[in-house]
Amino acid sequence: RPRAEAPELPEGAKPELLDREIRKELRSLPHSLAAKVASHLVAAAMLLDDDPRAALAHARFAATRASRLPATREAAGIAAYRAGEYAVALVELRAARRMDGSPRHLPLIADSERGLGRPERAIEYLNDPAVAELDPAGRAELLIVASGARRDMGQPEAAVVLLREEATRPGEPRPWTARLRYAYAEALLAAGHPQEALRWFESAAAIDEDGETDADERAYELMTRDAPDDADASAPGDADHEKLPAEGEDAHADAGPADLDEDGDEQLPPDLADLLAGLGLREVPAAQRERVPEGPAAEA
Repeated sequence: RPRAEAPELPEGAKPELLDREIRKELRSLPHSLAAKVASHLVAAAMLLDDDPRAALAHARFAATRASRLPATREAAGIAAYRAGEYAVALVELRAARRMDGSPRHLPLIADSERGLGRPERAIEYLNDPAVAELDPAGRAELLIVASGARRDMGQPEAAVVLLREEATRPGEPRPWTARLRYAYAEALLAAGHPQEALRWFESAAAIDEDGETDADERAYELMTRDAPDDADASAPGDADHEKLPAEGEDAHADAGPADLDEDGDEQLPPDLADLLAGLGLREVPAAQRERVPEGPAAEA
């Protein structure tokens, strides 16, 4: 690993601010080196949100000085991912995983494959045996990545199926619920269901208190895009006016043919059914897909 010059530390990047568990990892280093590595890891964390490339420079420096420690490789991998350096992110995150055996960064590894234009490899991570060890947040993030990969492959309906159970699950919103609903809305939109997508963008916006997504903007775009102008509104019989489904008619009849099981529900392709089963999920029957939660009050 080539030696990198030390980037200038930002004010406040003190080694004592590093997480206690990571400081324990650094005890194997000489004291002065441990303090230097710790300071650059703190700098990387400080800069990650506002300047990921600067964060990557600090994390890379730490990794060159302590390449056998999982914490430095993990920091370099996360910073590289945030900076869009997906090939570097894969190398560093895989190295960190080999060292500590943790699968916690499987979603970032899978999304890095997607960022390199290899969505099929991203989907393969759903079959990784270590998926069972992911916490609920990690599991949700991996599903979001896999759904995006299905869209990249031109399989939007499969993207919808992957997220449907988790996104429509009733209960109190969790920290990742807004992102999950947002991804579900994107899949629905890609699959040609704009009205359903609008409802789920609105649902995501209602609970996205920290502004992690632009769900409110996406919802507004959909509402204004599909709203008729004054001339259209005064001519409901116009041929361009949206035709509503007749009573008993399937609103998604144009979504393409689907195999039905003996209960009349859509039957999944075998590969998707196997993936869902491996994740402990199931396809949600059509009769249970009606309710769209709007926020904490609606979830109570």
